[in-house]
Amino acid sequence: MTEYFVYAFIYLAAAVIAVPIATRCGLGSVLGYLIAGVVIGPVIGLVGDETSNIKHFAEFLVVLMLFWWASNSNQNCFGKCVIACWD
Repeated sequence: MTEYFVYAFIYLAAAVIAVPIATRCGLGSVLGYLIAGVVIGPVIGLVGDETSNIKHFAEFLVVLMLFWWASNSNQNCFGKCVIACWD
């Protein structure tokens, strides 16, 4: 259980460091998160061996995020986008 807290701390610390640096450089916060992920994953190797454990949790969070987006989006606009894609 404590290993999850250590991994969560590593992820959060990397995000807290990388996002402000990327924002100041004019890259945006999303690229800051991507840079943080690349640095702690393949470059330094702090995380990466627990991917099978985190995968299920990440998939669940993606489903929750899509549910939140669908419930807060403008349904009329969403319908127009879907119709435009199928035409």
